[in-house]
Amino acid sequence: MGHIITIAQQKGGAGKTTVTIQLAMALYAAGRSVALLDSDPQGSLATWFEFRQNNGLPCERLSQRQAEGWRLSSEARQLAKDHDYVFIDTPPHAEKTAIDAIKLSDIVLLPAQLSPMDIWAVNPTLNMARGQSRDFYLVLNRVPPRGKMAEELRHALGAFDVPVFQSSLGNRQDFASSLILGKGVIESAPRGRAAAEIKALAKELEKEIKSRA
Repeated sequence: MGHIITIAQQKGGAGKTTVTIQLAMALYAAGRSVALLDSDPQGSLATWFEFRQNNGLPCERLSQRQAEGWRLSSEARQLAKDHDYVFIDTPPHAEKTAIDAIKLSDIVLLPAQLSPMDIWAVNPTLNMARGQSRDFYLVLNRVPPRGKMAEELRHALGAFDVPVFQSSLGNRQDFASSLILGKGVIESAPRGRAAAEIKALAKELEKEIKSRA
């Protein structure tokens, strides 16, 4: 049975879909079988996957489905039978959908940008994960290339018992550019800093999951 990972954040604009795809593709490039499950009615994952198929890119060991409501649980569990990892991308401002996805999860990732307002906005989703007794981690996203704010935030959040992954994702154009091609940055710019960052995050995620097995 594969591991189910939910990417959740009630605030819009946190980069959930980008983190979902990039992390999934880093694991895919490492030889894992991966499924992307979109619970957002906007269907951004489906659009990206269609680009990928239309461009003739490899899709073996890679699946994409759309499901919400009562279908979410059955779809996620079915995908977990056939894949090493199932990533659930959730919509913002949809508490019930987020809770449904969190209930299914082995681990919940919460992307957040480096601003006090964005960090404070994580609280509702943190409370959902805690309410369902699920392990969760904050993922710092769109981190500026200079400054010490990321480390300062990690230290501050640690005091409030909020775990933060050591690996973070920079504010890099390569992440967005790869999606237009139906790729992950690990494929479109494998030697760039963005690829190195997402590989580090994927490695940290796998290490955390294996430590809890």
